[in-house]
Order: sequence, then structure tokens, then C-alpha cells
Amino acid sequence: MRGVGEATAAITVVNALPTGIGGAVGVELRVRAEVTLERVAGAAPDVEFEPATAKTPLATEALRLAHSVFPVSGYDPVRLSIRSAIPVAQGLKSSSAVASAIALAVADASGRPHGPEAVAALSARAGRAAGVSATGAFDDALAGVSGGLVVTDNLHDRLVRVLALPPDLEVGLWIPPGTHPPSPTTHERFRAEAARSHLAVEAVLRDDWPVAMELNSELVERVMGYAYGPLRDEARRHGAVATGTSGLGPALAVVASRDRLSAALEHLPRDRAVVTTVGLSHRPPLATPGGV
Repeated sequence: MRGVGEATAAITVVNALPTGIGGAVGVELRVRAEVTLERVAGAAPDVEFEPATAKTPLATEALRLAHSVFPVSGYDPVRLSIRSAIPVAQGLKSSSAVASAIALAVADASGRPHGPEAVAALSARAGRAAGVSATGAFDDALAGVSGGLVVTDNLHDRLVRVLALPPDLEVGLWIPPGTHPPSPTTHERFRAEAARSHLAVEAVLRDDWPVAMELNSELVERVMGYAYGPLRDEARRHGAVATGTSGLGPALAVVASRDRLSAALEHLPRDRAVVTTVGLSHRPPLATPGGV
């Protein structure tokens, strides 16, 4: 019995660490998970991971949770293959995407119904249990399985708002060397910025996501020590709709219309950084919860 699941990367609009309210946009860098379930006599077997480096606390916990939520009587996971195009620990939500893809693969193998919010909630539980995410990053996971721009309450794994983005937008990613620390190690520093973060939350809730992204980026760069202000200013001068540090960085996202993105990226230094262009993830949109 075999199941396949895919989830995507995402970029940050509002970081949830200061207030618990987060916003993210799905982008087309993908993770694919393939799980094999077999009928096993006796104790559940050790799962074979492919590649072996895919066996992480997060993947192990996501598989355990998914198998408990989407069980198949008498069958156990025996093999899990993960293929990812998302850079690890650079702010592009690789952990959320891996956990979500695993959950989708197990759900596919089981044939049980599932929705994007249930999958994202499972991913958030796995992230918290494995210690890789302070909030669970429900926003990142949901953006990676539903596409579009979602605003969520990560303290309660609840969808707050869905925003439609213009279809002609694309994203440029400027990715310098280095990785970020696990978010639990930075949580207190971000919580101290809650008052400033509320300004970004208010902006995205009135649908002004470019302003929210800029305000959030200023906050993240101050806490993390990035000096991206001049780079972001230059990108906006050359046509970017919005710019911002994604997650805890070091990746910087530049959002522009398809015909302006090259110009917006042209002045970013490329001596050591990787610059790539990705599309937004467009899937059938979620509905904003009633009354919000």
C-alpha cells in the first residue's frame, strides 16, 4: 500500500513568533513524500528512510502522528522516501513542508478524507513535538498545502483570513550562505517585539499585505541582525511590490509582477548568494472563516 504527498515552501508576510498571529504565502518549491505501508506480524518495524539523512526527529514524529490520525488496520509504515527542493533552515519553511508532505502521503495511502487545515494542524503538532518550531508554524504549513496568502492564529492552529493575490505576481529569492537557529531559541527575543509586530498584523488584516511584509521584515532584521534595508529599498525602487526577510532568514523574498521581477532583482549582490525565481502556489482558494 503506497501513498504520495506534496507540499510547497512558503515566504513570510507576518512572523508569528511575537504575537502568535502569522501570515505566509505558498511558493513553488516542492517536497514530495512517498510512504509504503505493509501488513506486519508482531511489533511495528523500524521504518526505512530514503535517503537515510531524511530520518530526523521531525520526519519521525510527523510519520507517527499521521499514522495515528490516518490509520490502516493491520498495516504499518515500513518505508518513507522524501525528496525536497527547499533549502533547509534558510527561512523557506522546509520543516513545515516536509511534515505536511508526510501527512498527505499517509492520508493518501489510507484513503481517508482530509483537508488542508487538518494536514497543517498535524504538521504544526509535529513541529512543536520535535522542537523545531516554537509556534508550530501553522501558517507556513497551511500556505504550503493550500497555496495563496493565509493569516492564522498559531496559538490555536486556526485560520483567520485568506487573501487573494494578483495572478501575475512572482517571487525572487535572494539566499545568502548560512542558516538560522531553531525558532524556540529566538522566541523570547521576538516576544519582546509584540507591540511592533501588531502593526504588521493590523496591516495584513486590512488586506495591506505589502506594508505588513515590510514592517515584519524591519522587525525580523533588527532581531536577527540582518542589514537588508538598502537591498529592499533598491528592489522596491526597481519595481518590487513588496520585499521581506522570510521566516528567520537568511532568505530575502522580493515580490513583483512578472514583467518587473528581473529589474527588481538586478541590483542584489550575487557574489555568494543564490538568486532564483519561483511562482506563487495557486490552488483552489480556502474560504475566510465566517464573521472574520
